[in-house]
This record gives sequence, C-alpha cells and structure tokens, in this order.
Amino acid sequence: MNKREQLESLRAQSLLGGGQDRIDAQHKKGKLTARERIHFLMDEGSFEEIGAFVQHRSSDFGMEKQKFLGDGVVTGYGTVNGRLTYVFSQDFTVFGGSLSETHAEKICKLMDLAMKNGAPIIGLNDSGGARIQEGVVSLGGYADIFYKNTMASGVIPQLSAIMGPCAGGAVYSPAITDYILMVENSSYMFVTGPNVVKTVTHEEVSSEDLGGASVHSAKSGVAHFTAANEIESIQQLKKLLSYIPQNCEEKAPSYPYEKGDEVRMKLAGIIPESANQPYDIREVISEVADEGSFFEVHKDFAENIVVGFARLAGRSIGIVANQPAFLAGVLDIHSSQKAARFVRFCDCFNIPLLVFEDVPGFLPGTDQEWNAIITNGAKLLYAFCEATVPRVTVITRKAYGGAYDVMNSKHIGADMNLAWPTAEIAVMGAKGAAEIIFKRQIDASENKEEALKAKEAEYGALFANPYRAAERGFIDDVILPEETRSKLIKAFSMLENKVANLPRKKHGNIPL
Repeated sequence: MNKREQLESLRAQSLLGGGQDRIDAQHKKGKLTARERIHFLMDEGSFEEIGAFVQHRSSDFGMEKQKFLGDGVVTGYGTVNGRLTYVFSQDFTVFGGSLSETHAEKICKLMDLAMKNGAPIIGLNDSGGARIQEGVVSLGGYADIFYKNTMASGVIPQLSAIMGPCAGGAVYSPAITDYILMVENSSYMFVTGPNVVKTVTHEEVSSEDLGGASVHSAKSGVAHFTAANEIESIQQLKKLLSYIPQNCEEKAPSYPYEKGDEVRMKLAGIIPESANQPYDIREVISEVADEGSFFEVHKDFAENIVVGFARLAGRSIGIVANQPAFLAGVLDIHSSQKAARFVRFCDCFNIPLLVFEDVPGFLPGTDQEWNAIITNGAKLLYAFCEATVPRVTVITRKAYGGAYDVMNSKHIGADMNLAWPTAEIAVMGAKGAAEIIFKRQIDASENKEEALKAKEAEYGALFANPYRAAERGFIDDVILPEETRSKLIKAFSMLENKVANLPRKKHGNIPL
C-alpha cells in the first residue's frame, strides 16, 4: 500500500466511526449519526474536519486493543447560511460517545479556534458520559471543557443540541452555554440517572420522566427549545443563529427591508375593555414585529412571560413581554429567571431589547417567598440595570408596584418609554389602593360597598392612566396602539449608535 492509498484507507476508516453495525443500530433508534447531523447543519460542502485521526491513549482494561479514529467526536468548521461556524458532534457508535482525554482535547482545540476567530460554536451532544476506563483523566477533560465554556461565555455564541443521552458531569457544559435544544423522546439530561435515584431516594422513574425534553422545557427550564426530531432541531439551530451576531464585537444582524405602511390597526382592538380580562401578548408582538419573524425562546416554561427574537424593519431585536393570558402576567420566580437570562444574553451580543409591559405585580404567597422571590426577582432587575444595549419599553396596560420598576422602567436606564392610552401606572390597583387610603371614610359610611366603588373610581381617575408618569417624564410619549410599530422603528433607528459604559470593575455580583 503506497502513502496515498494509506491516507485514503484511513479516511474511509475514520468516516465509519464505530463501524457499520453500530451505525445501523443508531439508525434503528431513529437517530442520525454524528456525521449526518453535521451534513444537515452545515452549508453543502463547507465542512472541514479537524482531528480525524486522533486516537485515545488508554491501555487499561484492554483498551489498547479497541481504537477508533476520531475517538468518538467529529470536530471541525464550515459555514451555516454563509457564516463561519465551529461544530463538534459526539459519535455514539464509538464507545457510546463517551468522553476520553483525547475526545476532550479535540473539543477544547475547537473552542480555542472559535474564540480566536470570533465565531459561534455548536455542540451536538450524544454521549454516555465520562469514559470510565480512563478514570480521573476523563473527568479532567470535562473540567477543561467547562473552563473554556466559561471563558467563551459572552464572547462568542455557544449552542448545545442534545441529540441523545447527556448525563452526569456531561450536563454542565451545555448548562454553561447560551442555549440548549432537545429532541423529544430521544434525548435526556440528568446529573444522576434513574438507577442512582432509585438507590438513593427509592423513587421509580424513567429516563424520559426524569430528564426528557418535555420535563426540561416545561418544568425545569433547562431546555430552551424542543423539536419532534433531529432534523427539526437542526433547523432551529440555523434559525437561532440568524438572529445573533458572530461575536460580542459585532452588531446584531440586519436584513434587507422595504419600508411600507407601518400602521397596524389591529393593535387598536387587542386590549379588552375590562382591565381584568386577559389577552394574548403574542398578538401584539406579531403585529409589531416583521411578519413571521418572532422566534420564541422557552415557550413552555414560565408562560407568564414571553421572550424571544424578532426583526423590526429587518433588524434583530430581543423581546421580553408580560403575558396577561397566563397568571395575569405576574412576575414570579421562574419568569424572573427566564427573562433575566434572556436579557443578559441579548446584552452580551448587542441585540437591542424591546419590552411590552402589562404586569399587576409579583406573585404573592408563601411558596414564592420561601423559595426566594426576592433574590430571583432581583435577577431580572439586575439584568435590565446592567444592560447597555438600546432598550425601549411599551406599557400596554398595567404597570403596578415594584414590577413597574423592574420591567425596564426609565429609572433603571431604559432609553425610551412609551405607553398606550390604556396604561395604568400606579403603586397598586385602584381597589386595593382605595381600601388602604380611604379605609376610615369607607368604614364610616352607611353603604360600604358604594363608598368603596366611589373611592376606587376616584383613585382610578387620578392614577389609572399614563399621564401622571408622563408629567414627570417617566414616560416619553403616550401613543395610539396602531402607531406602535412606526414609533419603535424610529426609536431603535435613533438609538442605533448608543454608547453606554458601566463603572470600571472586575464584574458585578448578580444575586444568584
């Protein structure tokens, strides 16, 4: 065999991973192979592999007799929609995709390249965890990856798609990255598996119920996106990348846009006449954003707040919006965490923030207080205060109490604060306020119910409107709902070159 034939033979061997039988087994589970996933993710013919000939160095437990080129992970670079992107894809056909010393080294090398060249990195995870035969060496490999994830955080976008098992220490790399995508019925994440859970706590639970896509998208909030199959998940990855820049030095992407009639009359009829009647804030978002551009994040988790990406006149923006259709749009522990994380991501990568506010306050109750709504609510407050990107708020209806402050108010650094005529900006609702302020008069009256209604109307006339706040300059303009899109396009255009600097410091101490 000459040198050319030797190279071609090794290349062919590398492409087979753990062999055809194991590839067939992967397909029988309804899963793609590591290389097939890369094929569907990257632009046709753009992928360049790095480290195809790497092999593990272990000689314990007869491992020296079992060697596969690439050692269970395919790494390289290429383009996604024409933009440079780095990708590693774990190969379950090689030792169950388990992480070894050399497997980790390949990933770390790729992350170094991504950092140096300022481009996103995508991890396609499908691994049984640390390679037990290597002991502490494999654990060290995980820690090397965690460290690089942390150093890369806020510098380049890091996306993690969970395409199979992701257990034990393996879960912490995706957890540090910006977004986690999971596939229904074929991927799961947990720190300790069902067998350990049964041994320690005597709970009987399946992998799916313990850490499946539905659990992490709705209950824990660990997963930001779920998909019915791997192809759909890969499409989500591509779509997500289209809203975010290559790195922290670039501006948010902007796409060609032809300006037309920006008046949206449908907005005029969305707010119900009764202040206690719900409506879907997504209707407001879809009318304001470019048609079909809203891409929701964390859709099934903490549904009382809606977050996601959209385009406004072709420009990428991040949207945070209270959802009156779920728990009246109150802020609670989970919604505060969800929104804070999203706000910080947008701020990391220069994506302007648009806030739609209709919030009656924070959710009361022992459950919330005992589980630290104070600290968790402060996370959202901190995230907005710290954000230096262009920030615009539109108050559609209620803005009560401390929640008014937290939801990107003028006082915490918002650039433009607009309100619809239906806005109510006050310490609390008219009924509650009247019961406190006019308690003596109401108690002294013959008809307490009538007296309360009268005083409620009196307080409402004074405060259940946007004009007291506008008098003080806390609201920059009161606008008609149908004007919202036009006003926002102009506001964000005006703020395009905003410069804001935080005080010099190592870093703040966010209330975690």
